[in-house]
Amino acid sequence: MDDAFALLRQAVDLLPEDAVAENGQTVGDVRKDIELQEWEMVLDVLIEIADVHPVSITFWEILAEAARQMMLDRSCRWCEWRAWEVKHGTIRVTLTLLGADEGGRQSAFAGDGRLRPLWDIGNRTADGQQDLNIARLWVEFASQLGPGETADGRLAPLQPEQWQHLKPGDVITMHEAQPAAGIAEVIEVLPPRV
Repeated sequence: MDDAFALLRQAVDLLPEDAVAENGQTVGDVRKDIELQEWEMVLDVLIEIADVHPVSITFWEILAEAARQMMLDRSCRWCEWRAWEVKHGTIRVTLTLLGADEGGRQSAFAGDGRLRPLWDIGNRTADGQQDLNIARLWVEFASQLGPGETADGRLAPLQPEQWQHLKPGDVITMHEAQPAAGIAEVIEVLPPRV
């Protein structure tokens, strides 16, 4: 197995030379950071470039392993998450958690994809009853989300085929128990890229 630094060099080689992150950083900038051995910065910029430039599952897997070796747990989970998205697609939502006084959560949860709540996405059982579906939840731009708070997030359904009917503007309900724990509006449905 290659070490983290060799893996980061491999990942750079998988990008086209003209790939650019939203903040303007380029593949050339990453190569300079490699020369300076700014390894955590290299990882961060590669993630930023890949967030706007389509990349392969292999690219994300390489970054995940490099992050694991560098003991950057959240970055590792993010790269694993993104590899899953390339294969299965994702649903982006704006989620508002209900407050504790509304029957929602009593405390915040880590927004790093480990929470697997149930979702009412409009599906029904054969006898017409509400059918809840499971999806992991990643909170964007925040390490956690607490009662009464709102944030954009990404959903990774365990059965993506059950979610194909959703479109931007649809409202879905998050459940951890009864009653609902949150309300989410679909803002984007991204298909698989493989």
